[in-house]
Amino acid sequence: MNPTTLSALERHDGYLPIADHGLIGDGRGSALVGRDGAISFMCVPRFDSPPLFCALLDRHRGGRFLIAPHDVRRSTQRYVPDTAVLVTEMQTPTGTVELTDAFALHPGARLEVSGRPGMGRLLRSARVTRGEVDLHVSLRTRGGARLTRAASGWHVDCPRQQLHLRLACSHPLTELDTTLHITAGEQLALMLDWEPHTPHSAPCEAVETALAETVRVWHRWSADVVGDVPQPDLVRRSTITLKLLDYMDNGAIVAAPTSSLPECIGGARNWDYRYTWIRDAAYAVFALRRIGLPKEAGRFLEWALTTAQWQDHPRVLYNVDGRAPGPETMDDELEGYRNSRPVRWGNAAAEQVQHDVYGEILDCAFQWSATGGTLGSHLWQRLAGLAHRARTAWNTPDHGIWEVRTPGRPFTYSAAMCQVALDRAARLSHRLDLPGDAEAWAKQAHNLTERILTEAWDDEAGALTEHLGPGTALDSSLLALPLRRVVPADHPRMVATTRAIADRLGAGNGLLYRYLPTHSPDGIDQPEGAFLLCSFWLVDNLAGQGRVDEARELFDKLCAYANPLGLLPEQVEPTTGTFLGNFPQGLSHVGLISSAVVLARTLRGARPELSTQAWFAPAPTARQ
Repeated sequence: MNPTTLSALERHDGYLPIADHGLIGDGRGSALVGRDGAISFMCVPRFDSPPLFCALLDRHRGGRFLIAPHDVRRSTQRYVPDTAVLVTEMQTPTGTVELTDAFALHPGARLEVSGRPGMGRLLRSARVTRGEVDLHVSLRTRGGARLTRAASGWHVDCPRQQLHLRLACSHPLTELDTTLHITAGEQLALMLDWEPHTPHSAPCEAVETALAETVRVWHRWSADVVGDVPQPDLVRRSTITLKLLDYMDNGAIVAAPTSSLPECIGGARNWDYRYTWIRDAAYAVFALRRIGLPKEAGRFLEWALTTAQWQDHPRVLYNVDGRAPGPETMDDELEGYRNSRPVRWGNAAAEQVQHDVYGEILDCAFQWSATGGTLGSHLWQRLAGLAHRARTAWNTPDHGIWEVRTPGRPFTYSAAMCQVALDRAARLSHRLDLPGDAEAWAKQAHNLTERILTEAWDDEAGALTEHLGPGTALDSSLLALPLRRVVPADHPRMVATTRAIADRLGAGNGLLYRYLPTHSPDGIDQPEGAFLLCSFWLVDNLAGQGRVDEARELFDKLCAYANPLGLLPEQVEPTTGTFLGNFPQGLSHVGLISSAVVLARTLRGARPELSTQAWFAPAPTARQ
């Protein structure tokens, strides 16, 4: 991370690079702030609310909230250390401005417990630190707004978003697209509220007080994050980023705060990620528990098990309330980031069949019980039903972890997660003395591992392949098998698979593709970038095979892809390092944290935890 270097603003097709943005939020909604001083994507009061500003998806019609001097030549961004308070420094020929942005948190708020720490308020403070500048202030919402002058600012009614905003400002704004002349030492302060508040008579003082309180809340929370890991600064930033994606009302964690940022510039791989995926639960919980945040892990587990409304047919994703999201729609009004159409709201993957969800939920239950969570009879009956379905689902087609939009196939990863469902059900039954066919579940889990090792193995490929039966196509998701305790990292066939994936799906510079669409049709028929999470999985496999120096070298390479703020996208264009996909991506940060923990333990001399030697004991075949 090198946040102190000022660099020129460069645009491509009229848009800032995705990497030139920072994330702010309050555990309910969030916003992206660019190095140009513009808030170009903001959804409030919730992550999945219609965007108030989305110039990142259409620079002409999307709307933005800009505070910036004219003629910005160079800029940089940094966070106030260990917080989500963002500072953008912009330099012009005549002066320099420091713009501080944050979502206000209630004084004394405790981020580790359920509740609403946010005040429903955006704070923006611009201070001239050198010379003088003409500061451009512009607020334009998507879809337009009805504006009314008020004593200390403006009332902004937004019919499209069904929001009533109040803007308070330290300086008179005759209109919401104006220029103010500010000299060294002067400060412009603005507060944008979307929840009722008592009006403030002195916005400058109110903004400074609220920023100081918000910093204190973040410092109090982040003090618990473990620091004895490789790349500790990036690990801490990844942890704060995950917290920003945490819907603090109930513990759900959204995949990303944005929609439709493209996985291929100009292409159609543009998806809405402002939802919570069940499969993310076990990965996120693994990371959060081991980095010193057991309460966040427990809240996410509780959400996955008790809030998400699932019965016999669980969905793979939900909105933060645990309900099915609305239908996927295409927004014809927006041109898309760098002309990448279509812009989508909603996600049709919620209607797909994905068998891995059985294992994801049962693994959540397994981790829940390990941390003292209880499984009532009704919940256990539902969980046992999922194990029963996993007995046969593993051999039937589904759409897989990558949510292909073609007819389903019997994906190996899905079969492996059915093994996880059976294994965890057996262990839970024995551990908690719960009713069920535990012996049969344990035996079927063992047999399913053996079938995966034989039926997914292809001699020509010299590896486990993407689906059961004939075929040579590779899939980086299989690098997760050791993480889910299906096949040890140092099993000969897992070692061979790791080597084959690194060779044939390698994108250069330590990066991996998920799969090759030319070999594994997904219904889109377009290229995409390298998927960061898969490369972190490769780090874990190398460590599990005892190749610790290689693992550490790869880990450091991957960390170098983070932007100066320490934020990671979903994907990276391998030759240029350009960020692709929704941003910042939660699972990329989960991968960074998890690999750091695996490496830390290995570097301290512990046995590689994903190896055969360190494998946890198999489920017993009889109660003891």
